[in-house]
Amino acid sequence: MDANAAESSRLRGKGRPRTSETAIPSLIEILNLIRTERASTRQELEREAELGRAVVADRLQLLSDLNLVDESELGHATGGRAPRLVKFSARRGLILLATLDQMSIGVGVSDLSGNLLTQHHEAANLTAPVAQLADRLTSLFNWCLERQVTPTAPWGISLSVPGTVPSGRDDAFMTTTPPVLPAWEDFPLVETLTRQFGVPVWIRSSVETMAMGELHVGAGHGLRSMLFVKVGRRIGAGIVCDGQLYRGAQGAAGLIGALPVVSDGVAGTLDVMAGSNMIEREGRAAAESGRSPVLADLLRRGTEITSIEVSQAAQIGDTAASAILSKSGHLIGQVVATLTNALNPEIIVLSGTLVQTNDNLLAGIRETVYGASHPLVTRDLRIICSQMGSSAGLVGAARVASEALFSPSFLKDWILHGKPNMHPGFVAFHGLADKAEPPPPNHLPPSDPRRIEP
Repeated sequence: MDANAAESSRLRGKGRPRTSETAIPSLIEILNLIRTERASTRQELEREAELGRAVVADRLQLLSDLNLVDESELGHATGGRAPRLVKFSARRGLILLATLDQMSIGVGVSDLSGNLLTQHHEAANLTAPVAQLADRLTSLFNWCLERQVTPTAPWGISLSVPGTVPSGRDDAFMTTTPPVLPAWEDFPLVETLTRQFGVPVWIRSSVETMAMGELHVGAGHGLRSMLFVKVGRRIGAGIVCDGQLYRGAQGAAGLIGALPVVSDGVAGTLDVMAGSNMIEREGRAAAESGRSPVLADLLRRGTEITSIEVSQAAQIGDTAASAILSKSGHLIGQVVATLTNALNPEIIVLSGTLVQTNDNLLAGIRETVYGASHPLVTRDLRIICSQMGSSAGLVGAARVASEALFSPSFLKDWILHGKPNMHPGFVAFHGLADKAEPPPPNHLPPSDPRRIEP
């Protein structure tokens, strides 16, 4: 019997036989009431869970034996004895986090409530061999764990990636690596991280994790409906309905960049007609034709014209650059207005370097949304820029893992063992990952012409 199994056996056999598997639903309900801070005393637990005093006391004792809750603090007295506060032991384990962008990696560590404890960002190239990325992630995760004052084992890994992550049978935890990037094709990233750290892995798109970050910590905190829009080379939306992120049937909700729009008689997708590639392309044309004095001067001095240069030129009053940003804003606004009329959100949060650094783009979106939406929909609607920056993805990734770890469907199979890596399904998957042959260090996807088939 290994150490984890021995610990699990000890906890389950400690004291009188209070709790059997039939009591797991009430155990899960009480833990999640405490974890989500909907109840903080025994009296509140009895009221919220509609359970008797003896049952609540029994479940709390077991959760305390499992080190999942703590009752050591006293609350404020209101005429009688001060009640004992029941708190979730969020530092019982850690969640390892990573956001992968085309040009950078962000890594971090959070507690089990999703509170960010450590973060680090550095330049990276996602088109490099994925084996190098896996090695770098492993090194950065180990570095993050070593920085913790109190050594604590990880309980899960959550990754935020640029592409759409299909939903399906891997909802409990990932058992295969989704083909979100061409370079990841046929590379077992999930299996590699599982083998390295022995914990479940979850992967979501960057738009989804950033929307989760805004919902729980940022501008959407406490709201029930929100529309999150990320503007870059691609344009995507995160949709929050009734306090939950809506993923759609296949996990592909919010792909608004694929919607058709028309500008000056030319039709195309929103990505092509309003994304950063369009801004860069039209900015370069304005520089070459001399319509933009600022961009033309930059071009003469050998500066490459990107969407950032166009945005900066617009900010200092260049008319041609301002018109390009305004055009992009109005096209994005047309699509966002349609979503606004359909969903009636309380707030629209805009994110992306261009939106957060350029008033013309933001003004174009606002003008179109307020002008094209029903008055009742926009009566109390706020349209703002994200204030979370690069932290939104890490915070959201932490929330994704936290919610997955403690979802009743996953929790019911590991709660009596005390740790998620004792979940029977994960134990089986971990065993298979350990036995699998590690990928070669210079792995190339099957579609790469440099790969020589045996």
